[in-house]
Amino acid sequence: MHLQFHHSSYRPGSPTQAPASPSPLPPLLPLPSEVDVLIIGAGPAGLCLAAQLAQFSDLTVALAEQKRDRLKVGQADGIQCRSIEIFEAFGFSERVVREGYWVNETVFWRADYEGVGTGTGREEVGVDGEGKVGIVRSGRTRDVPEGVSEFPHVILNQSRIHDFWLDVMAKGERSAVPFYGKVLVGLERREGKTYPITATFEVEDDDGKEVSEKRRETVRAKYVVGCDGARSAVRSQLGLSLQGDSANQAWGVMDVLCITSFPDIRFKCVIHSERGNIVIIPREGGYLVRLYIELGNMESGTRVRDMGMTQDDLIEKARGIFWPHTFDVKDVFWWSVYEIGQRLCPQFDDSEIDGSKDPRIFIMGDACHTHSPKAGQGMNVSMQDGFNMGWKLASVLRGLAKADLLRTYSTERYAIAKELIDFDRELIKMYGRRAKQDQGEDTVDPKEFQRYFTKALMYTSGVGYSYPDSSIIATKLSANYQHLASGFPVGERFHSHSLVRFFDAKPIQLGHTVRADGRWRIFLFNDNSTPYENAAHGSHDEDQGKRKLLSLCDYLLNSPSSPINKYRYSIRHADELANGHSQQNGAEPSESIVEVLAILQQSHDELHASIQESGASLPAILTPKKGKYGLANLHNIFCDEKPYYNIWGATTEWKSIYEARGVSRDEGAMVVVRPDGYVAAVLPLDLNGGGHELLEKFFAVFMSNQKA
Repeated sequence: MHLQFHHSSYRPGSPTQAPASPSPLPPLLPLPSEVDVLIIGAGPAGLCLAAQLAQFSDLTVALAEQKRDRLKVGQADGIQCRSIEIFEAFGFSERVVREGYWVNETVFWRADYEGVGTGTGREEVGVDGEGKVGIVRSGRTRDVPEGVSEFPHVILNQSRIHDFWLDVMAKGERSAVPFYGKVLVGLERREGKTYPITATFEVEDDDGKEVSEKRRETVRAKYVVGCDGARSAVRSQLGLSLQGDSANQAWGVMDVLCITSFPDIRFKCVIHSERGNIVIIPREGGYLVRLYIELGNMESGTRVRDMGMTQDDLIEKARGIFWPHTFDVKDVFWWSVYEIGQRLCPQFDDSEIDGSKDPRIFIMGDACHTHSPKAGQGMNVSMQDGFNMGWKLASVLRGLAKADLLRTYSTERYAIAKELIDFDRELIKMYGRRAKQDQGEDTVDPKEFQRYFTKALMYTSGVGYSYPDSSIIATKLSANYQHLASGFPVGERFHSHSLVRFFDAKPIQLGHTVRADGRWRIFLFNDNSTPYENAAHGSHDEDQGKRKLLSLCDYLLNSPSSPINKYRYSIRHADELANGHSQQNGAEPSESIVEVLAILQQSHDELHASIQESGASLPAILTPKKGKYGLANLHNIFCDEKPYYNIWGATTEWKSIYEARGVSRDEGAMVVVRPDGYVAAVLPLDLNGGGHELLEKFFAVFMSNQKA
């Protein structure tokens, strides 16, 4: 369904629901006195983190927000492919894809010095009689490279993304809502306590006014995460600061409804003209447009507020850049003027430099890295900060991982933030330079810009990141086995592919099996041997020793040292925890923190026929029991064949996952995937290759059975 909205005005909320009457501010709920995790700031990072932690019934979380209500109109709007992959893990990718504007192409325009557009009508007009230079379309590129992701790059207001996160929080295993109107004024850490962090807040009255006597609330927490923006109070309490510089470039931004003769107003465009530059971002609904307007360089030491720019100034500037095309603005719903700056905090947690103190307080999102909005990275990287942190906190608090695991947040995300800022700095130089006939220091060759932009698409799609070797990224351990699955590089996100589910022939994206439930996944890609056990011969089948998958599955199911059996958690719902209920016989049901899935080379119909004919059975670990009735989970076996229907990513002729991802058909492979969807290890299937021992060694480094 193609949704059209925002054609007469902009209003927050769902476009498929009638406008609601103005609602009162939400009540000011008192903060709990003690929590496992206190999150400060309900922006993209904080909401993603809170949504993740809300999936665990045995954790207590509080999200404190300084503002009085949820976000109604956001500044960010670009949603990368990788972010939508994360949304899929939380179950709301389809809502974003349905409402958002799809950025299918980026179109480039440049100054028309040659007059190549002359005589082609209003679309492309060159030099006029007064020597004024128009603009001409110079190229276009696919916005997301083919095969990079099953999802598109979309545009959707940040406030709607917040709405979706809030919905996930409310429907989690342990429902959560933000605590609004809480201003952090103090943060103290004391060692040797169950809740070592004490946070103090000033609160408002229910009428939204600050209380004259400064009423305060105090929360004690095991961990605190500051997601409170570029002016972070948490960062300030830690004595940390953002470091970096300004590019001394001023830009304006506005969301408008307009009537224009410019032909590419519904494409993402980059215009380099003689009178300035514009980046066009079509917005959701089919009518609204965002314009980023370059305003030139500023003197060192000056601020954008000193420029005295108005809304009308921005419109007039845009008209000049669009010339000779008409540009008539009918309404402006939001506008701002800002200066470009790239800044980075030197550390993302409170651990001492010598490493003698385990981190308990963290910062993420704009609290630790700021940059320009041109590459569409800010909101996306902030949410990825939250996703990176969430499963780690949950694992430590639930006694499934050692506290050292939390150190990897800062090391992994700092490297990504620094890489982002370096990229952003170079991109901004190109965005900010004028198109000139004679190239100079402050000018840009539009062709060179287009080449750079196209080269950077993997990065701007959010899938170009890679984590280095660590306790949870086994690059060195996997070095001798990466060739078994070369298309799943260790340290990169698990790249999805379309397959068929064995038990019902349903088309499946393999990456969508990675849910935001805090669990690890082991994907077993079978070799060219039979993947089932012959009932007539059992373990004495003459080629049993060659069946790596069967041997590995037997080990995973039955060995006490198998990660499946060694790392488990009890299953209790939030209402049982609140009432102190447990199993009468003292034995609580449990599930493994590790899930096993298999990809088989045979088609589903061929495999069904062979199993029926031979009376064979597939390994029991691939159909684990679920729920109190012990029902079989028939969702973890997939066949490498073309699906019946086109699903996400099926834009070209289907290819086998073994070919598309470089998986060895002769040897197979074991691909270990983290709870946040990153490839942690690639190992062999067989014991002789060290697969079992290496798997145990990998998990033993960071996993634990000790409750935090």
